Amino acid sequence: MKSFRLACLLAAALSVGATSALAQPASKIKIGLVSTLSGPNGALGEEIRDAFNLAVQLNGGSLGGVPVEVLVADDQFNPQVGKQLFERMVKRDKVDFMTGVVFSNIMLAGLPEAVNEKVFYISPNAAPSPLAGKDCNPFFFVASWPNDAYHEMAGQHSTVRGFKSAYLLAPNYQAGKDSLAGFKRFYKGKVVDEVYTKLGQLDYSAELAQIRAAKPEVLYAFLPGGMGVNFIKQFVAAGLNKDIRLMLPGFGADQDISRGVGDVMLGINDTAHWALDINNAANRRFVAEFEKAYKRLPTVYAAQGYDTALILDAAIRSVRGNISDKDALRKALREVKFDSVRGAFRFNTNHYPIQNYYLREVKKDSQGRLVNLLASTQPIATNHGDAYVQECSMR
Repeated sequence: MKSFRLACLLAAALSVGATSALAQPASKIKIGLVSTLSGPNGALGEEIRDAFNLAVQLNGGSLGGVPVEVLVADDQFNPQVGKQLFERMVKRDKVDFMTGVVFSNIMLAGLPEAVNEKVFYISPNAAPSPLAGKDCNPFFFVASWPNDAYHEMAGQHSTVRGFKSAYLLAPNYQAGKDSLAGFKRFYKGKVVDEVYTKLGQLDYSAELAQIRAAKPEVLYAFLPGGMGVNFIKQFVAAGLNKDIRLMLPGFGADQDISRGVGDVMLGINDTAHWALDINNAANRRFVAEFEKAYKRLPTVYAAQGYDTALILDAAIRSVRGNISDKDALRKALREVKFDSVRGAFRFNTNHYPIQNYYLREVKKDSQGRLVNLLASTQPIATNHGDAYVQECSMR
């Protein structure tokens, strides 16, 4: 009997010891950051990378109190390359989290490599509509905004402004399709045409001739990165800005675009969930530290990259560094509380954000720089989610 009791006590002690060992915080966390870092759209990935790294640096090289190693790779604006990088980082490098991708088509190619291995992907930008609905995934979280949201807000603002006809332009990929669907969801006027261009296209002479002939009151264009820089220059050079109001999503008139286009950006309106002058302590610190570190003002991409790191910091801290417990970590991510640069933020049940959206305007600051600031502190929409959450089976 004594031997039996001794064996039971020993087994219990070993069990407690094993559980205690499993509950220990990680000694180091590896994060794989895959993004577009070269070519005409490389500036977008650089914003995400630089802001994410800035947050880690300001945190003393750790997230949630655990030292962090960030592995960075360039997807070269190529879905196949992105997929290979995801596979390498997950299977060879054994990263604990993935993040970084700008474009939806690249993320959709690489994402299965992460989530199938139960590696959390926290998206600092790409947020395609299928993943908000029927294809939602317990290992996928969005730190930016649903693909439709900026465009929904642009459609709503165009309706409020009384624009009776609209011409819509976007690249032919998932985010482009989501963008124009979002605009139409909230726009009550007439869409005179809806055109999808080649992704990465830089010459818009044919499209501009079609726009001139259509004579819309407002032109809504979703053309990120180098595509947007070239389009706006060509739009103004063709003189179309004299008769047609150009309306853009937030990144379409942001600091990277304004730097590339110049003063013709003045007065252009766009819709976004963040601005340089959102008045909270986290944002004031972020803008100041980013400009200090990189000698430029941040964009929405940078704000999202920074918040992605803050989300990870808060969630890892909540589980006391024990990232091996996936269920506990998922719960911590879903319920994460942190001081976002955008202000109010929470995850919906599909792991997409619920947040405010604003109208912004390109102006000049006291230093004569083009800056994209709030046109009004009153949001276009408050605590806005997405149109697909009811299709998601996660609850």
